[in-house]
Amino acid sequence: MTENDIIDFVSALPGTAAMTADEAGGAPEVAWGDTFFFYDPDDDPAARRLPFATIVTKDYAGFDTASDLDRPGIFRLNIAVGRTTFTELTGYPPAAHPEHHDTIDYTATDRILPHPVYAPQSWIAILNPAAVTTPQARALLQQAHTQAAKRHHRRPAGS
Repeated sequence: MTENDIIDFVSALPGTAAMTADEAGGAPEVAWGDTFFFYDPDDDPAARRLPFATIVTKDYAGFDTASDLDRPGIFRLNIAVGRTTFTELTGYPPAAHPEHHDTIDYTATDRILPHPVYAPQSWIAILNPAAVTTPQARALLQQAHTQAAKRHHRRPAGS
């Protein structure tokens, strides 16, 4: 899957808003080119809180460099999968990730990995999804979208 394949796939899910950060939108320069997916059936940018998935195209110096995203052609798909799915995928709960952090090669492509920074919040990562991970990536994106929709519909009006 290319970045555009992912953007097209996720954007086609009902109520999804995809935002690629850029200067015109007022995003910080470090985020330019990264894409954020929100469940926003009302198309209300002010109501967009946390994305359910992102595409990151570069390292964030001093914060998120473990995936070495500054390599040519490398990007990372990040998906909020929830505690149960995270545990099923990694073999340990999100809260236990710090114990495993140093044993993971975050630079590996086409593999489902815990997110190098947000694993404790139940996020997984896939660098350059391809033949091995594309079917599961699509299913995980659909699942994350469904969970985001449920959270959205549970919110009190006006919040």
